[in-house]
Amino acid sequence: MSWLTNFVRPKLRALGIKPDVPDNLWIKCPDCEQMLFHRELAANLHVCHYCDHHLRLPAADRLAMLFDDGTFQTIELPETIADPLRFRDRRRYSERLRDARHGDDRRDAVLVGHGTMGGHPAVVAAFDFGFMGGSMGVAAGEGLLAAANLAVLQDSPLIVVPASGGARMQEGILSLMQLPRTVIGVQQVREAGLPYIVVLADPTTGGVTASFAMLGDIALAEPGAIVGFAGTRVIQETIREKLPTGFQRAEYLHEHGMVDMVVHRRALRDRLISLIGLLRHPRPKAEFVPLERRGEAADETSDKAPQDKADARAAPAADPKGSPAKGA
Repeated sequence: MSWLTNFVRPKLRALGIKPDVPDNLWIKCPDCEQMLFHRELAANLHVCHYCDHHLRLPAADRLAMLFDDGTFQTIELPETIADPLRFRDRRRYSERLRDARHGDDRRDAVLVGHGTMGGHPAVVAAFDFGFMGGSMGVAAGEGLLAAANLAVLQDSPLIVVPASGGARMQEGILSLMQLPRTVIGVQQVREAGLPYIVVLADPTTGGVTASFAMLGDIALAEPGAIVGFAGTRVIQETIREKLPTGFQRAEYLHEHGMVDMVVHRRALRDRLISLIGLLRHPRPKAEFVPLERRGEAADETSDKAPQDKADARAAPAADPKGSPAKGA
């Protein structure tokens, strides 16, 4: 074994043999199963260029995609108790959190950033499904409240991009308490007269759907996104009926009035900028031209009518040939 290590391996390296290729250079599309090169996939906003399937997007990439020039500032979320219930199943909840945070600056599934979109100030709160399935616990609830407070403070619209499996089971009733708390945050934004826009990403399910995700003034969704409370299998076993094709998909919800628009990821930023402009500046930029009121026009007509009749009586009558009448 030492001969292979000390003699053969250096000779192979001298020949210029490349090391093993990392596993994350190629990603398989979950829909068409085509292999996608990671650089081409990132350049296409994580959309498959074979079948147009929208892959899940990390929260940081989502913020960079939406803000002008990809420039934004993140806020530090309030500190919370990491493991309030000291929960343990097969592993301790604290260990799962430590593994999810390993090698990353994010503290939880929500990332809040603020910047400009098309020149308009905006606050965006994006969920990351890669962090424990984007589940909402106490930290995520605090993050959404912080985003709402920041939007009110900066007089900016609030945009939320949920991608979550629902409430975090390891925090029990504390995670369910985030449902009414996030609704209160949405109400604060509305009372300030600011737009609240939701972009439903894949997937948006559970307690997230039952709270702030379905309260947007305008609800957008990415193509093919799964949006619902319970899973399809659970619903079928409960009602004992076969569900329609595409049930709980964004297109199905759009056809039935649950979603306002289904927008492709490449057009999402422009559509959001257009909506912010319409909601924040509803008045046209054309010059204001005052119009005469109907009562004033009638008064002016009545004042001119007697004078016109007096002038007509004082004027000499003309004969049919156009010459003045006699006695003129």
